[in-house]
Amino acid sequence: MSPLRSLLPGEKVASRLAPAVLAGLLAGLAVVAQAALLTRAVDGTLLGGFGLSASAPLLAALALVALARAGLAWAQELLAQRASTSIRQAVRDRLVRQLLALGPRFASGARTGEVAHTLLGGVDALDAYVAQYLPAAALAAVVPWLVLAAVVWADPLSGLVLLLTGPLVPLFTWLIGSAARDEARRQWRTLSRLSARFFDALSALPTLRAFGAVEAEAALLERAADRHRETTLRVLRLAFVSSLVLEAVATLGTAVVAVEVGLRLLYGHTSFAEALFVLVLAPEFYRPLRAFAAAFHAGLAGREAAERMAAIAETPGPLAAPDLVAAGTPGPARAASGTRATARAPAISFEGVRFAYAAGAAAALDGFTLDLPAGATVALLGATGAGKTTAAHLLLRFLEPDAGRLRVDGAPLAAMGPERWREHVAWVPQQPRLLHATLRDNLFLARRDASEAELHRALERADLGALVRSLPDGLDTPLGEGGERLSGGEAQRVALARAFLKDAPVLVLDEPTAQLDPETEDAVVRSLRELRRGRTVLLVAHRLTTVVGADHVALLDHGRVAEQGAPGDLARSGSRYRGLLAAWGTGA
Repeated sequence: MSPLRSLLPGEKVASRLAPAVLAGLLAGLAVVAQAALLTRAVDGTLLGGFGLSASAPLLAALALVALARAGLAWAQELLAQRASTSIRQAVRDRLVRQLLALGPRFASGARTGEVAHTLLGGVDALDAYVAQYLPAAALAAVVPWLVLAAVVWADPLSGLVLLLTGPLVPLFTWLIGSAARDEARRQWRTLSRLSARFFDALSALPTLRAFGAVEAEAALLERAADRHRETTLRVLRLAFVSSLVLEAVATLGTAVVAVEVGLRLLYGHTSFAEALFVLVLAPEFYRPLRAFAAAFHAGLAGREAAERMAAIAETPGPLAAPDLVAAGTPGPARAASGTRATARAPAISFEGVRFAYAAGAAAALDGFTLDLPAGATVALLGATGAGKTTAAHLLLRFLEPDAGRLRVDGAPLAAMGPERWREHVAWVPQQPRLLHATLRDNLFLARRDASEAELHRALERADLGALVRSLPDGLDTPLGEGGERLSGGEAQRVALARAFLKDAPVLVLDEPTAQLDPETEDAVVRSLRELRRGRTVLLVAHRLTTVVGADHVALLDHGRVAEQGAPGDLARSGSRYRGLLAAWGTGA
């Protein structure tokens, strides 16, 4: 089965390639017509006594058929290339949507260079597979039978020779192709690993320089490049050997037909017209088979790339399934007033949630139960690995619980589609991602329809007004790769500005001050206090200054809530976190 079936519905691939295959079939019929006209013209001129005037209609028809055949061959290549472009674009769109659907869980476990190579080089490698191999396979299954039928009608014995020798071409293609497929798979894997290694080396170049490891990494890249070169040469060697064998088989098959037809013509057992007709068609019988054999090797890299892409497309994830939202399924209720119709802050609850990152692995959350009252801020505290970020990602629908459920205003969150739910959620992560684009474009990620005034108001509320006024082009200033123009604190405040701009009723704060110095942290904390007002907030933190003013605190221990309550109550109780909470309460 073609690996493209896992990427696109089979009927879509077939419908886009159908015009190219149809043009190839018509070209095959034109071959038979051309052979018949040529045979009649030559036989009539040499043996039938046709004059120039009598042969003119046949020669004109022969010229028209030859032009039609050339035009159909050109149309086949053009249509196949257009189909390839369309299919590759659809595959790339499908993969991008799937990667977005898989979310951070997949991205954190995959090598960026390898995934980028699959999206770029892998999709481009499909060109030969789609534009050459698939049409050639379809034509090789049909056109030789058309030619064989014409030969059998004219000379059954020659048809029998073709029937016996023709299968040798696909047989040798299969025998040699098995080894070539293994080598092509190794070549693709080697290239993917080389791409991943090279990308990782570029990303870590400052660190490599700092530790004096540039030369060692360069040596590793050189060895990886040598392995790719060796596998590529093995693939080419097999391709050349197979081409020699297949050309020899096709040539010998044509020669056998020529010998037996020539001998029977010599002894008068067949006519000149029949012999010429068979000799003209014999090479055309093998042509589609030879084209298929050549395309088989050209499409091997594309097939291996398609298998890797199919593996990504079939990776299960929280958004891989169809959206479950039904018509009329309510989200958080809308407010009746305000300049922008934001939703009312909902009540959210985790009920006995269990989640493990891999089958058989220890659960990151197990029996996790937590209530987030409407409009309240609930802070999650706990040691590293206690499950705080996992809980945040479950609320963001980056992950789905293995057991238990989340409810929003009493309704199961799973009944609402992830994309629709995220319209009601703003997220400020520990390390915000900034695009290699302008400040305006980075803010538009939160709300594409935001006005100029709304953009500036969000920036002022995030304490970025002075920064914007200092930028050479204001909002249209490029931020550089990963926001390199900004400091860590400024990047964090851009994430806050996004949250202000989105004005969502649910807010997830995932350790938003973990990477900041104390002075910058104070400024961000002030903005966070304003941002949390009137929203349902899940705040993941390990710095107590971040959670000042939280309504509730939940203390996580090995994936479940060990203690929870108001900060003052926990500080006065016999909690083993009493000292920590007391210090936090004093700071409040």
